[in-house]
Amino acid sequence: MRLLEVLLHADRRVHVVASHAATRVFIAELGYEPDLQSGSLEDFLPTHGPRAQRLNELRPLDRPCALASGDFAGQFLHHSLLDFNAGIASGSFRTAGMVICPCSMGTLAAVAQGLSTNLIQRAADVHLKERRRLILVPRETPLGLVQLDNMRRLAEAGGIVLPAMPGFYHGPRGIIDLVDFVVARICDHLGVDVPLMRRWGEPGEPGE
Repeated sequence: MRLLEVLLHADRRVHVVASHAATRVFIAELGYEPDLQSGSLEDFLPTHGPRAQRLNELRPLDRPCALASGDFAGQFLHHSLLDFNAGIASGSFRTAGMVICPCSMGTLAAVAQGLSTNLIQRAADVHLKERRRLILVPRETPLGLVQLDNMRRLAEAGGIVLPAMPGFYHGPRGIIDLVDFVVARICDHLGVDVPLMRRWGEPGEPGE
């Protein structure tokens, strides 16, 4: 969700596909049930009501939901999970890259094996064959041999495995700072310049 917000504010057009399991993740981790198949940006990044309040509880007081003042018509494009007619299902549709965030071990395995049974997997397969950036953000731990072998296969195929492992040298003060560290590293690999964290070697004290 934070990655989507950051990319929209960076003036990028974002095509979004949510798995069926994504709704369960929202319920378990954010405490509300969105309609991720509706194609509404408000379901992914609510700006009003109790759901927006829940999101803002995770943020510092000086960093409220930035979408409240933005107009992103035309930048947010939603595709259903089985819509193989979507542009992103074809190699002739140009993109700057793809991120699967977070990436389950099931999706990682499917992409590593080239299964293409849904739009997420098909779009990932397209990015590999077209030699475009494909970034997978797993957050499973610990990792077994099967998962590590699938990650190796993807790395060899040209994918970037970027685990959700935040750094601590920038002096994080809360959850949003840890999230922003990972989002900043994703954006680095997408070629999107965003000032979300103090980088190693930059002046300033931890937490600044």
